Amino acid sequence: MDSPHGAAVTAEDFGLKGPRGWAFRGVRLDAPPGALIAIEGPSGSGRTCLLLALTGRMRPSEGRAEVGGLRLPRQMAAVRRISALGPVPGVSELDPAFTVAEHLRERALLQRRYDGSLRALLRPRAERTAAARNRIDTALDAAGLDPAKLPKAERTSVRDLERLEALRLSVALALIGRPRLLAVDDTDLKLSDAERAEAWELLRSVADSGTTVLAVCSQAPVGAITVRTATTGTSATSGTAAITEADASGASAPAEAPEVTTEKTTAEKTTEEGTADAFAETGRA
Repeated sequence: MDSPHGAAVTAEDFGLKGPRGWAFRGVRLDAPPGALIAIEGPSGSGRTCLLLALTGRMRPSEGRAEVGGLRLPRQMAAVRRISALGPVPGVSELDPAFTVAEHLRERALLQRRYDGSLRALLRPRAERTAAARNRIDTALDAAGLDPAKLPKAERTSVRDLERLEALRLSVALALIGRPRLLAVDDTDLKLSDAERAEAWELLRSVADSGTTVLAVCSQAPVGAITVRTATTGTSATSGTAAITEADASGASAPAEAPEVTTEKTTAEKTTEEGTADAFAETGRA
């Protein structure tokens, strides 16, 4: 498989407001293709909202952003097509009752159904099966997950996976689609120090292969392009903590997350098409 060319991500005064205030505001970001971008901040600081807005799943309220040359919010659907979600609670979660093999097979079938060309669909069944298997194996290798080493190999249920194994599986599922941008939520949640280092090594290797990575975390790794969401003024730096407007004034208060399905004035932040894409990410569309 040829390595996908990552998408450059830029933003200026990017913000999203909900009925109870700003989820994030004033985001400034300039990341080249193939970058590792860390969205750093405590839970409830708008980290996930920013991740979903930059992947075209939530409609911003102000400012501008571009992903792979596609403008947000004007080209949200196009951004969704070149980006893929890893684990995002409530949007793209693994089904604990499914086995590893079932998740992989379902994602490969969805990929072929929605993204395959007519010529590919007309290929002999054996050829299509071999191509799907190759795509799965390539994604598993990139995610560092060897099903043969799991307790029941590919028949292992998601509920029996360790946290890091589940993260690797989610990343592999996302990479089956060969996205230009991979987005991962709660990267370092419930991981030991050693596991956290492994998780960042995984995401850095994905970025090094050419795919831009956008990862939510509580603490960004050294060398990542870091966006902080702990305050209402949000900016990005390369490898160091950003100094925000609220930091400078000494006043900071995390905004509450917006209720994106109820506020008309933000133009239906989660659109019907975006909702369909979100369900497709889980394999239930």
